[in-house]
Amino acid sequence: MALALRPLGLVTAVAILLGAGVSLDKARAQGFSAEQRTEIEAIIKNYLVRHPEVIEEVLREMEKRQTVAEAEKATRAIADNAELLFGSPRHVVLGNPSGDVTMVEFFDYNCGFCKRALSDMLELMKADPKLKIVLKEFPVLGDPSFEAAQVAVAVGMQDKSGKKYLDFHQRLLNARGTANRARALAAAKEAGLDMARLEKDMASADVKATLDENLKLAAPLGINGTPSYVIGKELIVGAVGLDALKEKINVARCGKATC
Repeated sequence: MALALRPLGLVTAVAILLGAGVSLDKARAQGFSAEQRTEIEAIIKNYLVRHPEVIEEVLREMEKRQTVAEAEKATRAIADNAELLFGSPRHVVLGNPSGDVTMVEFFDYNCGFCKRALSDMLELMKADPKLKIVLKEFPVLGDPSFEAAQVAVAVGMQDKSGKKYLDFHQRLLNARGTANRARALAAAKEAGLDMARLEKDMASADVKATLDENLKLAAPLGINGTPSYVIGKELIVGAVGLDALKEKINVARCGKATC
């Protein structure tokens, strides 16, 4: 006697077949015999062969739920680490130090997308006098990036106003070739830094502490690439472009994409 598929719901049935969180033990608990379970699986398999778009629909829904869960996790992590994210004394502040919205950027001097995103940051500084920008060195692309980040942190220690740091920052991101210690020092010299003091600061424990703090902040946020931004309560991953950043800033400022 053929078994009619009882109303499990198609998504649950697919999950049973794919092993996505609904085990055969659960099916057994629902009152199916081994023979019935075999027949159910055959029915589902035949259905999916005829309608493969169902699998795509299930996968899209799973991806959507995962994205929502990750966003909620990031929001909690931002709240838990807000003091260090937005107000750490270790990091350079550009734009308006008393701005009503803060944009935090995690970056790597050898990141091609960070180089492209530099113009977005400069345009935001120019167009939005109420924006505070916090830059956090996040060297994830090997030893040369780490060397460049060490120099950058020391530049920030010397230049609390951010003016020379911004000059240095632009020079190094715009430089051709791999950013490393030598190129970073050259950029610092061109930006007018005190090189003797810079070398001294680079050898201090403060540089390591700053980079360690950045790594510590990135972990709970799920940041493992650059550029990554935190604006308000939201994490934005990747070089999303000027318009998208403006929208996120507006949401943080007035609760909608256009203020």
